[in-house]
Amino acid sequence: MDSQTKAAPMRVLVTGGSGLVGKAIEHVVKQEGGCLEGEQWTFLCSKEANLVDLQQTIAVFKKYRPTHVIHLAAKVGGLYLHMKENLHFLTSHEMGVIKVVSCLSSCIFPDKTTYPIDESMIHNGPPHDSNFGYSHAKRMIDIQNSKSDGQMKKTASNAKLRRYLPDFTFTPLSEGIKKTCDWFVNNYDIART
Repeated sequence: MDSQTKAAPMRVLVTGGSGLVGKAIEHVVKQEGGCLEGEQWTFLCSKEANLVDLQQTIAVFKKYRPTHVIHLAAKVGGLYLHMKENLHFLTSHEMGVIKVVSCLSSCIFPDKTTYPIDESMIHNGPPHDSNFGYSHAKRMIDIQNSKSDGQMKKTASNAKLRRYLPDFTFTPLSEGIKKTCDWFVNNYDIART
């Protein structure tokens, strides 16, 4: 690249920016130096756009023109919503984003399984009927993110992380649970309704 050519800025759109994981990422980006020079980060919440509405979703993508998306937003309505809107959870639209990071859910695992569970067991049987559509939509995220697309094999293993950051220490489970509960108590009134 010559001195006249500049790379386009990386524009990261975080959906679900007001949720637990979104707020944690925002904290790292804004408070702990997680943002590199030239990066633009947008933390989107449902008040700014209803991502279930195609026109609002298109408008948000046109407004921010993200090159990367960390997709944390979810229409999680509990048991009865999942039973009522099975097909709705399987619809999606493409906006030309370069890279997407998505989160799965514990409800993607088979209803009849052995414990402890891990990622290799996701497709070993149907999920519970109460979360059928939502579970399969989340399973399709796993397919999209982890199965070969003909260009490269995409893995969801933490082996690559361990190779580059062998001394990385994950947050202990009890500490993570405490932080999650504390966040919920502190944000109960503004969390999803």
